Formats: sequence, C-alpha cells, structure tokens
Amino acid sequence: MTQPRRFALVAGETSGDLLAGLLLKGMRQRWPDLQAAGIGGPRMVEQGFDAWWPSEKLAVRGYIEVLRHYREIVGIRDRLRQRLLQAERPDLFIGVDAPDFNLDLEAGLKAQGIRTVHFVCPSIWAWRAERVEKIRRSADHVLCIFPFEPELLARHGIASTYVGHPLASVIPMEPDRFAARQKLGLRDEDTVVAILPGSRASEVQYLARRFFDAAALMKKARPGIRFVVPAVPALRERITQLAAASGLGDALMVLDGQSHTALTACDATLIASGTATLEAALFKRPMVIAYNMNWLSWQIMRRKQLQPWVGLPNILSGAFVVPELLQDAATPEAMAREILAWLDAPERISALQRRFTELHHTLQRDTAQLATDAIEKVLAS
Repeated sequence: MTQPRRFALVAGETSGDLLAGLLLKGMRQRWPDLQAAGIGGPRMVEQGFDAWWPSEKLAVRGYIEVLRHYREIVGIRDRLRQRLLQAERPDLFIGVDAPDFNLDLEAGLKAQGIRTVHFVCPSIWAWRAERVEKIRRSADHVLCIFPFEPELLARHGIASTYVGHPLASVIPMEPDRFAARQKLGLRDEDTVVAILPGSRASEVQYLARRFFDAAALMKKARPGIRFVVPAVPALRERITQLAAASGLGDALMVLDGQSHTALTACDATLIASGTATLEAALFKRPMVIAYNMNWLSWQIMRRKQLQPWVGLPNILSGAFVVPELLQDAATPEAMAREILAWLDAPERISALQRRFTELHHTLQRDTAQLATDAIEKVLAS
C-alpha cells in the first residue's frame, strides 16, 4: 500500500491563502489522500489543510513594519524548519508567495534534501532584481503566474512553468453585477464604489482613514452614492470603527470578507496596491490604486523600484491604464477626484474593460493541471 503524499505549505497573507487554497483543491483532485500542513488561512483549511500557524502572522509589509515583528516571524520560521526537518519531514515544500519568509526557509530545507517549489515568482522584474540568486539557491522549481516570467528565470538557470493565474479561471469573464447587488441589498440603479484598504493591519492603519475621507468627499459631490467595504475577519472590528467615525452612516456597508461580491457589484473601486488590484482587473472594474506606508519604508522601496508602475494592472499592461496615487499623492481629495472622473466617463470605462478582457484571456489557463504536472516532475526528479 502506497503512503499518502505529505506536502508542507506556507502562505503568508490573504492573497497567498486564496492562491494556495485554489492550488490545494487541484492537488487534492490529483492526490486524494494528500496530507498538507504548515502556515495557512481559512481558504486552505477548507481544503483540509492543517494550519500550525495562521497566515495572518506573516501579513506584514514594509521594512520598518517587518522590523517590529522580526523576532516573532523569525521564531516561527525557525520552529517550522525544525519541525519539517525532524518530526514532520514532507515529500515536498511549497512556498506560496511571501518570498522574504519562504525563500530562506526553502534554502534551508533544500540543503537538507527536501524538494522545494515556489508558487508565484517574486517580482524581480519590478524591483529587487538581486533576489534572483536567492531564488536559484532556494527553489527546485518556480510556478509562474505571468507569461513573461519563465523566460526571465531561464536566463538565470532557474526551472519554471507558466501555470496561469488561478483567479483567472475562478473569476467569470462576465461578472453578474445584478446578482451581486441583490446579494448585498443594493439597487441596480445605485452608484456603488468598493473600498478595499488592504488585508494587513499596517495597510488599514495607513490607508483606511484616507479612503473613508475620500468617500465622504465623493458623497458630498454625489449624495446618493453607496460604498461597500469587504473586511478580512482579523481587521473587521478596526475597519468598522473607522467606518463609523467617517460620518458616512448608511451610505457605507462593511462586509464580512466577500471582496469578490463587492468587486462584482461596484461601478468603480478605490483599492490598495497588491493582488486585489489584479482581481479588480479580472472583474473588469475601473479603479484608483492608492498606497501609503511608513516614510522610511517608502524611501527604501522607491530606490529599489525598476518600473514606473506599482499596480499589477498597469505593470501587465505596460502603461498607466488606471491611476496610481502613492504616498504623499494619496490624498482624499485626489482619490475622490479620480474615482468621480471614472464615473463620469463611460467610454473610458468601456475601453478599459476591453483591455482587461484581453488580459483575462492571457492569464486563463488550467492552473491546477499545469501546476500538479510540474510538481509531479519535481517529485520524480
């Protein structure tokens, strides 16, 4: 009787949990008796994953913010490495995004004979190009979600496979806005803006109040406008407090998660830079991307940036197809102005939706099949 496959995974935040949950679903179809454990969130747990630590423990962005949590994060990584090398040695380790945490962990495991796969190529094409050497040292194989990445990695002798973006197969090509609005109790004629201030505590700290102040300015310009705010469970209370202080009253609705429902229902979205911007593009929604962080973290990050764009829709399009308001430019006045400009430009929205539809087709692949094929080859090597 063959032993069940034993995999370890680490996904470090809400977006990683979402991607890992979709990957685990495909893996379980291929290996029904799969055993998977490590660090993950609710989407992974739904697929039978044993979360030794919750993914939110690693949900920290920015150099200064990481320093504040450094001891705890390194302690988790050390304990996890020890457990995987001694008590729970897996057939394969899969690090899902979270490269600052996962690549060092993968390097240590690979050196001890455990095969390693990294899912989501670190953005060496956008910033921190020096990280390519660490990828080569750490990962036996990289699963890439963007089509141009395998060629870039091959130049550095790194094996990889383009598997498409899992979300492109989950998000419908034509989202049902009417059904989403019915689910949220919104009328078809309402003007609706989705506000997504991020899934990390630091993002909510720096962005949520600015986003709600922008919403107040939008409401002043358009009294009938409605706002929906999907909140991850760990940050729901804080977001609700900030929403209550915004003075928007019944015009603003805080949701338990449901970010995809919010993006389906909305006319436009004010959104924090990150994976959610790609989700918004796959939902074909006009957006304003904004970000603000600790000043010193921003200075360090800006110096390492290789491209003029930060938002994924702009990076993948090679142009500023949607506005980006970063750091000092992310004022409530500017955010409100740019959202209202979208709402007043239906022809501009139609052109953007055509562009996002093309992007959706490019990213849509049988990710589960391609990923598990690549994993099978790594296991057999």
